[in-house]
Amino acid sequence: MSGIKSYKELFIWQKGIKIVILVYKLTKSFPKEEIYALTDQLKRASVSIPSNIAEGFGRQTDKSFNHFLNISRGSLNEIETQLIIAKELEFISDNNLFNEIMFLIEEESKMISAFAKNLKD
Repeated sequence: MSGIKSYKELFIWQKGIKIVILVYKLTKSFPKEEIYALTDQLKRASVSIPSNIAEGFGRQTDKSFNHFLNISRGSLNEIETQLIIAKELEFISDNNLFNEIMFLIEEESKMISAFAKNLKD
């Protein structure tokens, strides 16, 4: 990670922040009875993505960073699953926002995988 002074410079962290913001926007329209259920789960899982990237960066070893990248990737899978459930339950009214988040999840997962592979090499 030569030349990188802060996790904030990492595109995977920046894209993670974007996913958080969009998930928060999307869940605003969820039913109020879901505030402590699916809404809360989605928000916590989304926040986990950039948070684990930041924490892994701070550990300053490639092995430890890789571990936290794997956690971030797991959170992406969790969000994707929960969004599919929310869609099936008809909690999602903004299909464009849903599709944008799903696209970003796929893109972020690929970016994290490539970054992790680069750390190992």
